[in-house]
Amino acid sequence: MSIIEQSQNIRQGLSTRESRLLTQLAGAGHQIISVDDIETTLEVPPNTAREIASRLTGKGWLDRLFPGRYLIIPLAAGEEDRYTTHEYLIAAHVAEPMYIGYYSALSHHGLTEQVPRTVYVVTPTRAQSREIHGVSYRVTTVTKQKFFGFEPTSVEGTTVQVSDLEKTLVDCADHPEFCGGLRELATAMRTADERGCDWDTVGKYLERLDNGAATKRIVYLADQLGIDLPARETLLKSFTSGYPLLDPTRSEQGRYDSEYHLRINVDWERLDSMES
Repeated sequence: MSIIEQSQNIRQGLSTRESRLLTQLAGAGHQIISVDDIETTLEVPPNTAREIASRLTGKGWLDRLFPGRYLIIPLAAGEEDRYTTHEYLIAAHVAEPMYIGYYSALSHHGLTEQVPRTVYVVTPTRAQSREIHGVSYRVTTVTKQKFFGFEPTSVEGTTVQVSDLEKTLVDCADHPEFCGGLRELATAMRTADERGCDWDTVGKYLERLDNGAATKRIVYLADQLGIDLPARETLLKSFTSGYPLLDPTRSEQGRYDSEYHLRINVDWERLDSMES
């Protein structure tokens, strides 16, 4: 039996306290709540808050997303098989602090025509990847040094952090495997350039990230795409001695390029023709 079917059958036994709880939280704009929210709103001990959450879940007023987090099921949910909310709102509760990044951020900024099936959550803390309502939430834990370059974005009236356009490119260069590979990154850079990407900021972000592979990939792709990087010479001087793969999603075979200090394992001419 679906959540909505349950709610249609048994949404009738709310106590005064339960009704007040849902009214106050929903009225404050909360779609997803925690046990702590229940505890604070009703001024009850943790065990009581958990019991209330369990009862409201059984009555069809809450949907347990994962331990400690619940989605409020509104009266206007209708007759759908399962009520859910925007995946970014759920992602905001998967880890804290966090931001939406990689392939998801490419999509958010309109830098890819693909529709990612996974929501990428970036955090400096330990958190668990999950599947909720058929959507995969992949958690990528980064160092505190890499946790920057995100901005508040309004989603259904709630603020969610998403990497800004320039940091999205840098993150995807750091981990092309999280954005569909080099082809998607090249497409994103070309589109970003047409939309007035701040390449000076990209250079500053690369210096702050201090990752040789990401820097080499950005410089290489910028040269192939005819993009003018203001900090190109500085970035060239920062090249490390190693030869990372140009595209880590492809075969490890390829020639060593001494100019970019990359192992070129994908042919640019073929890649560019696929892009056109």
